[in-house]
Amino acid sequence: MIEVLRPARAEDITEIARIERGSFADPWSEESFRRILGGHSTIFQVLVVGSENAVAGYIIVFVIGPDAELLNVAVDPAYRRRGLAGGMLDAVLIQLGHHGVRTAFLEVRESNTAARALYGSRGFQEIGRRRNYYRRPVEDALVMRRQLDVAEDDRRESAGSFADR
Repeated sequence: MIEVLRPARAEDITEIARIERGSFADPWSEESFRRILGGHSTIFQVLVVGSENAVAGYIIVFVIGPDAELLNVAVDPAYRRRGLAGGMLDAVLIQLGHHGVRTAFLEVRESNTAARALYGSRGFQEIGRRRNYYRRPVEDALVMRRQLDVAEDDRRESAGSFADR
């Protein structure tokens, strides 16, 4: 299966929103994705697979100076359990490091054990809690953080394998 991670485009929004509705109890609207598309401080990428270039997943990260916040990562249910979310996350973490981002943050539902395991396998650690952060159903969010390798003095620190951290 051919997999390519590329910047999201306007023509991807309908598929992204479909994946979002199949992944989250309180999904973002198509309009929310359209507003994010092309934002100068946003990395918004889609994973396309196969010769038909089907959108299999997406990842959105907001960057402010040396910090980044992972806003959303989702994979179409038909493509889950193939390591695609981890692959997208790995690629974006390396990209962030190359752009000088030192710290990545995210929030995750306390009950989302699969996502928590994914983030933990990539070096994210729980640093706090936001009470009643999520709606539908109301639930706490766990705040997680990961320090990133960044370029120092014209040399790059080895990214290595994020799964080993």
